[in-house]
Amino acid sequence: MSAAWLRPTLELPVHGARLRPWQLSDAQALSTHGNSRAIWLNLRDRFPNPYTLTDAEHHLRFVLSPEGMTDVHLCIEVDGEAAGSISVLFKQDVNRRSAEIGYFLGQKFWGRGITTAAVVALTDYAFTNFDLCRLYAVVFAPNAASARVLEKAGYELEARLRKSITKDGQTMDSLLYASVK
Repeated sequence: MSAAWLRPTLELPVHGARLRPWQLSDAQALSTHGNSRAIWLNLRDRFPNPYTLTDAEHHLRFVLSPEGMTDVHLCIEVDGEAAGSISVLFKQDVNRRSAEIGYFLGQKFWGRGITTAAVVALTDYAFTNFDLCRLYAVVFAPNAASARVLEKAGYELEARLRKSITKDGQTMDSLLYASVK
């Protein structure tokens, strides 16, 4: 897979917003917007809290490395600022035509339709440019906002996975959403 296909720039139908490849110079903004307990509570534990400049630099070095170039990792840019992240993680073996989509957006940008636009754009891009028949996302059940993003982006709820995750000492359900081509 060509690195160019993994790092597109996609304009979003929200004023001042687009998806673009990450740059090392995004580290400060990424650490600022990622350093939020509200965001951390809805992401996997590999995303630390607090989210420091060192964490952001480490993440950016990874996504820009040959190992990181096996998936799509994009910056959600708003008004010229790195405001969040969205990725498509390709699966292998018998799941090779499936991929997982994941995202977060800095709190100050919530409620503007940016995340929904980003999910729609990257879903369309992934289905058009890769041999995929399924994109899915796993949402922590209390995260109603993320579930709404996926529903507005055309994803359908396939399952409630009971007591499937433990975050911050709480065991809870997760919701499996998918878009199938």
